[in-house]
Amino acid sequence: MRPSLLRTAAQHLRRRDYSSSAAAQPERKVAILGAAGGIGQPLALLMKLNPLVSSLSLYDIAGTPGVAADVSHINTPALVKGFMADDQLAEALQGADVVIIPAGVPRKPGMTRDDLFKINAGIVKGLCTAIAKHCPNALVNMISNPVNSTVPIAAEVFKKAGTFDEKKLFGVTTLDVVRAKTFYAGKANVPVTGVNVPVVGGHAGVTILPLFSQATPASNALSHEDLKALTNRTQDGGTEVVEAKAGKGSATLSMAYAGAVFGDACLKGLNGVPDIVECSFVQSTVTELPFFASKVRLGKNGVEEVIGLGELSAFEKEGLESLKGELLSSIEKGIKFAQEN
Repeated sequence: MRPSLLRTAAQHLRRRDYSSSAAAQPERKVAILGAAGGIGQPLALLMKLNPLVSSLSLYDIAGTPGVAADVSHINTPALVKGFMADDQLAEALQGADVVIIPAGVPRKPGMTRDDLFKINAGIVKGLCTAIAKHCPNALVNMISNPVNSTVPIAAEVFKKAGTFDEKKLFGVTTLDVVRAKTFYAGKANVPVTGVNVPVVGGHAGVTILPLFSQATPASNALSHEDLKALTNRTQDGGTEVVEAKAGKGSATLSMAYAGAVFGDACLKGLNGVPDIVECSFVQSTVTELPFFASKVRLGKNGVEEVIGLGELSAFEKEGLESLKGELLSSIEKGIKFAQEN
């Protein structure tokens, strides 16, 4: 039964437009920092299944040798190595094309993403300092929360090191898109595999703005109240999972899936696959804010184009204006932390 489950998983990944063959593909190294955690372990599994990955480097402060040994037994091409503690971080990063960072502590009941800041900010700063030194040209996919602050922290660290490239730093907001697609499909009664919903803004609470007016396939069956409820559920998706797990976990599995989707998109872009577009929290001029999540076209250098917002509904315009204050505050908090520490 287990081999059949693996085949089923691999087939699903291919349906998600993962390449089904590694033939003629360049070798790509992916490093996961925080690979022994609740997000890191399933993310490591999913990246091991990706045929675009030739080398998978798993790093954490503890527990990584076991995760690496476990994942390495899967009969897919990627070669897996585990690294543990500070003295092995350099080797884990050397030669990486994509670095995915789920490191940090998860949210607990009653804890906002902002509550995570003090703990995770220091972790992210240390890891990004190492990235600047050992793989400065890698695409960096930031999962560690609060993303609205950790991405600006990373940018400041890279600027200080002289390695900052705005095209290569991404806040992974893909889970917001995944949720918006799922919730919209359920309410509109359309097949979820064909749904697309852009999600813009940031990656916490009201800063998350799903653009259901641009959803495809379009639905005329949804009322204003339906769209408002879908927006609220997308914004509160993380809390929904935390409460459902009764304080014993957060959205680790769906986040790992979302991280794998975005990581795959980055690899495809690096390999020259055309028209790879995902939403991501990046340095941006789409609004007056220095960082903003919107659709991004990915290519051989990372960000090829930051795509504008398009036409918004009145409800979405209101949401856009209302999110800016909180998002700017989070961005400035990250910048201030990096500059003072």
